[in-house]
Amino acid sequence: MSRYTHVIFDFGGVITASPFEAFNRLEEERGLPRDFVRRVNAADPDGNAWAKFERAEIDAATFDALFAEEARALGHDLEGEAVLAVLAGAIRPAMVAALDTLKAEGFTIGCITNNVPSGKGSGMARSDALAAEVAAIMARFDHVVESSKVGVRKPDPRIYRMMCEALGVDAAACVYLDDLGINCKPAAQLGMHAIKVTSGEQALKELSQILDLEFSHS
Repeated sequence: MSRYTHVIFDFGGVITASPFEAFNRLEEERGLPRDFVRRVNAADPDGNAWAKFERAEIDAATFDALFAEEARALGHDLEGEAVLAVLAGAIRPAMVAALDTLKAEGFTIGCITNNVPSGKGSGMARSDALAAEVAAIMARFDHVVESSKVGVRKPDPRIYRMMCEALGVDAAACVYLDDLGINCKPAAQLGMHAIKVTSGEQALKELSQILDLEFSHS
């Protein structure tokens, strides 16, 4: 029997394919340097347009303008709206199936997501069909913490504590999955077993070893 009882997921880049893949496609289309969007978002990481939008301190129109200013400061033209338009990643069916397996096996599951008040619903979908699909996934979680609703974003340790408090669980009983090492670090420091996700298959392989549980990889 696993010593872990709770599994907490990031959404973008874990349940869905990484938004960075979509950003790279956008950069290619616009003739921008690869990883330019990441460079803009990494400059002043706690006070830039992206950080403010994830904490819901600004609206989409303000983000559009501020991001464009930040991009220009780094030497290229790119409006924030274009970044938001590609933000919702493709859903990984095997990860959704894993949520159902975990529930069936009696695990409690949660989701901590840095998102922005844009698009339709927590997955920031641009279509009603995708929004409905994301809503059905979100409904599987016992608790969801969204940065744009609580005004705190990863890697702030408070957002992980919010999840533990909401679920009434000690961090040491939790496994946490995220595609960013910077977001795994505070989870690990609080006592969670953190898995840095590089692909859906790798994540499920590690999770199955930790929990001694079989997942379908298809």
